[in-house]
Amino acid sequence: MTGHYFFALALPDEVKQLLLEECNQIKEKYPFKKWVHHEDYHITLAFLGHAEETKLAESVRIVKKEINDFRSFQLLINNTGIFGNSKAPRILWAGVNHSESLHTLRGKVYDSCVHAGFQLETRPFNPHITLARKWNSEDPFLYASFQQYTAQIMNEFIFIADEVVLYHTHPEKTPKYEKIESFRLK
Repeated sequence: MTGHYFFALALPDEVKQLLLEECNQIKEKYPFKKWVHHEDYHITLAFLGHAEETKLAESVRIVKKEINDFRSFQLLINNTGIFGNSKAPRILWAGVNHSESLHTLRGKVYDSCVHAGFQLETRPFNPHITLARKWNSEDPFLYASFQQYTAQIMNEFIFIADEVVLYHTHPEKTPKYEKIESFRLK
């Protein structure tokens, strides 16, 4: 199979719907080239890239064992931000409150994948939900005014994080992430 694989924290449907409604408002004022389909919203825990079946199966086995007793926890979506050049961002995202549970869960999933033989990126974990990609305007992106604008329209969403998913990417489809495995937290 072509495409990439990654483990992620799934978002409940109602959170995806609320984020979609807010993105529809943001779109009118802030032109990005590609808006993420709401069914594809997630928080990445470990990006595997291309994966051979045996290593993938091993990562699933270890992740399942490591998070078997992990309890679900509350998260709060409470801010927005960007990655890349401040005048022409590469990524527009929604962020969550700091959560020890989220960082612990990510550590367990990440370490399980390393143990299964994957070489993962070593950047610090920065939990976020990608909403859009590639600034699409001759005018510079104005971060300060964007922050003011989103502070007015964004609601804080509290939700229960209770599902880790292994996704397979299909770049040619919309939505483009297919759920391969799912692990429910207690």
